[in-house]
Amino acid sequence: MVSNYYENRLFRRIKKRGNLPNHIGIILDGNRRYASEREMILDRGHILGAKKLEQVLDWARELGIQYITVYAFSKENFDRSKEEIETLMKLFESKFNEIIGDNRVDKHEIRVNAVGDMDSLPPEVVSAIRRAEEATKEYDNYFLNIAIGYSGRQELVNAVRKICKSVKDDELDIEDINKDVIEENLYTADLPDPDLIIRTSGEERLSGFLLWQSAYSELYFCEAYWPEFDKINFFQAVSNFQERERRYGR
Repeated sequence: MVSNYYENRLFRRIKKRGNLPNHIGIILDGNRRYASEREMILDRGHILGAKKLEQVLDWARELGIQYITVYAFSKENFDRSKEEIETLMKLFESKFNEIIGDNRVDKHEIRVNAVGDMDSLPPEVVSAIRRAEEATKEYDNYFLNIAIGYSGRQELVNAVRKICKSVKDDELDIEDINKDVIEENLYTADLPDPDLIIRTSGEERLSGFLLWQSAYSELYFCEAYWPEFDKINFFQAVSNFQERERRYGR
């Protein structure tokens, strides 16, 4: 009862203040530590983490937050054990396939998109991603972007390569390269920059997440591991964002 009271109080405060973030990025951290500290198999931590994302999407929708981008799997994560990577890839394939025909996705018109190096992923995962993207491509109420096989540095390297090719092919003059040109060549070309980035598990770094896009994002670090991240944690992050004065480097 106390928890529900505090949730409702935070919700009312957030809605009254307005100035909500339009785009929230979330670094989903702590699945393995959550499982290890509870003597669970690691797979269980990842499964619970996937379920948590479904809840967070509901909470964001309650507030009217249109864009959510989650850091689900980095290129550096490929250095983990073969068994864990296989487990994660099967989980990704399953979850992307579940999107197709999901009543909640259709009802709320959620467009799903993956950002990252698709060539680094198993073909069956890429196939599931493409089917989910195709099934939701006409939706424009809410946007769920999943960073998978993602590296912020590699994203910038790829953008530079594409721009250099355009210059080499006489499609672009070197003097015309500017901020907009760079952004047009990023994985996130069609997305607004994140207003708020949340990281769970107590770690206080971006770990390569949306390096260009987060230049003026507000950062919020939460002690809870991702599977235990609750509605109060989410509302507190949003409420904290509302209390800040955004200067955009000025």
